[in-house]
Amino acid sequence: MDNDPIPLSALQHWAYCPRQCALIHLEQAFEENIYTLRGQAVHNRADQPGITLRANLRIERALPLFNDRLGLVGKADVVELLEDGTPYPVEYKHGSRNKKAAIAACDNLQLAGQALCLEEMSGKPVPEGALFYASSKRRRVVPITSELRDAVETATREIRAMLATGTTPPPVNDERCRACSLRDLCQPEALAHADQLGALRRALFDPDA
Repeated sequence: MDNDPIPLSALQHWAYCPRQCALIHLEQAFEENIYTLRGQAVHNRADQPGITLRANLRIERALPLFNDRLGLVGKADVVELLEDGTPYPVEYKHGSRNKKAAIAACDNLQLAGQALCLEEMSGKPVPEGALFYASSKRRRVVPITSELRDAVETATREIRAMLATGTTPPPVNDERCRACSLRDLCQPEALAHADQLGALRRALFDPDA
């Protein structure tokens, strides 16, 4: 598993919640909810393979991506090839572009992973990309900074280590769980309660306490 490619989507899952990432990519668990269904509908509209020419722009949809150095694979919803051949990734997301900063950062990480793939594939630097949000029908431009690049490399190493050990991280049991499609499988409240009971038992029966 050490050499298995990591899906680009795992970057977003890991940034959002390491346990969610493990449930999907390690335990192969997945459940639908209204948010995942909306996301799929957005991607289905964008993920129709093909090439469109518009003025000085070549637009490629559902473009396969890879980065051999990092071991990342995936697919770009849209890649716009600028006049000088520079790739410009556009990732489609459901919802509004006015997301909380923590959620937006998860989307940024996935987009940066796409940019690193495109750089290796094209041999050209990718200084920025954009996230297109279906509800607001607006783009949010994302500079591919050195900090984002480092974050992609760090997340990739951490995901690979998690997959190699086969260890699913513990639940977080916070506001992220409310919109998570895996909440019933994850059972964050029950597991958190069990941890609290375990800590209480240890405190009660610890002779040194």
